[in-house]
Amino acid sequence: METLGIDIGGSGIKGAPVDTAMGELTRERLRIPTPAPAKPKAVTEVVARIVEHFDWAGPVGVTFPGVVIDGVTRSAANVDESWIGTDARAMFSKATGLPVVVLNDADAAGIAEMAVGSARDQPGVVLVLTFGTGIGSALFVDGHLVPNTELGHLEIRGKDAERRASDHARTEGELSWGKWAGRVEEYLQRVEALFSPSLIVIGGGVSRKSDRFLPMVKVRTRVVPATLQNEAGIVGAAMAAATP
Repeated sequence: METLGIDIGGSGIKGAPVDTAMGELTRERLRIPTPAPAKPKAVTEVVARIVEHFDWAGPVGVTFPGVVIDGVTRSAANVDESWIGTDARAMFSKATGLPVVVLNDADAAGIAEMAVGSARDQPGVVLVLTFGTGIGSALFVDGHLVPNTELGHLEIRGKDAERRASDHARTEGELSWGKWAGRVEEYLQRVEALFSPSLIVIGGGVSRKSDRFLPMVKVRTRVVPATLQNEAGIVGAAMAAATP
């Protein structure tokens, strides 16, 4: 089945049709910079542009960088605060005229990695962590998603973990890969102590460069890079929309 997936991020909004059985994009993705400020109306216009670009007429899955409950956005860490309490599903559906499913961005990435990626067939507790503008998290127990965990906001050294260990923190602070790996390790030790996972999957754009930092990260849990890398959100969003 082919379904359109759209991934809303802090710096870019990207989408593409997806073969949900294979977990593969069927057309070249379209990426549009996230509006600044990233308010609901402006972001919704970009979502509609992506739908129009692909001349799409079926279900659409859309990720959001925050807590999503029944299509309503309940937090907004890396987009405008006016999203809080917004019925995103209704807005996107009205703008596109199509049925839309909205879910947390890291949850979408996790769904994709569990289905066709690095966590496929992995039992027990699995954590999929996306390192980008912030740190997203998806928690699975025997393949079942525990939604909206938002573990990037755990406090470490008096700050949200993502303010110290996200990829954005690395580039903004001009940190070496070694110094940043130390921060990632400290963060992984915290989530490891809380959840005792069987596997940790590192996703987000930085997963393309995992060889530069993962060998320096030492924790008890097996840690692997995401298979789908920065396309996981698109794929997972499409999979969520394709699920009856």
